[in-house]
Amino acid sequence: MSLYLGKIHYWLFNKILWFEGLEDEIIEVAKSEGLDIDKLSKEINLKFGEKLPNKPLEEIIEHGNIHGWLQDKIHSAEGRMATWTSEILKRDKDAITKIEKVYIDQGIKAGKEIINPNIDLSDASKIYNKINDYILDGMPCDRVDEVIVSSEDRVEWKKRLCVHKDIWNNAGADVSLFYELRNLWIKSFVNTISNDFVYKEEENGVKIIERN
Repeated sequence: MSLYLGKIHYWLFNKILWFEGLEDEIIEVAKSEGLDIDKLSKEINLKFGEKLPNKPLEEIIEHGNIHGWLQDKIHSAEGRMATWTSEILKRDKDAITKIEKVYIDQGIKAGKEIINPNIDLSDASKIYNKINDYILDGMPCDRVDEVIVSSEDRVEWKKRLCVHKDIWNNAGADVSLFYELRNLWIKSFVNTISNDFVYKEEENGVKIIERN
């Protein structure tokens, strides 16, 4: 990546900020489950680093290490999220329904955010691109997704590699949980922005957005 800030850097930064907003909601679930939020926050922040300060990217990024800084913040955010999720479920496995609701609600929120006459959401490929304006899948150079089919009516893709497994497994949560929660987010996102398209995942792991 360039030593200078460009559009892609702000794009990644905004995705991290969105993910940290999701983290805030998960912490609220932890609070509702009676976890010691102050104690856990200190432990988790000490291990993974704190959330980003409420400042513009250009004021906080390491300009001599743009790529490394962004990558570190992505790992930091996901490490915190995985640990909060694991701690909640250690306390109460049934709290999964609350966690699922957070992802569904956040998918709806993101969907409503982009419903705008100036944003073209008329075909599957455009919706797929909008999904990737929100979800974190490592750095662009990781090339996590492999798009198999891309047309106005249908997009199919699969994961070429997983950049989440070690983070979630190290937090004591199976990475399959992460993908289940993400699927809920994507489904609610797609359902919110268009009645003409649906999202689904096949047994072989291929993900699909297709016109009804």
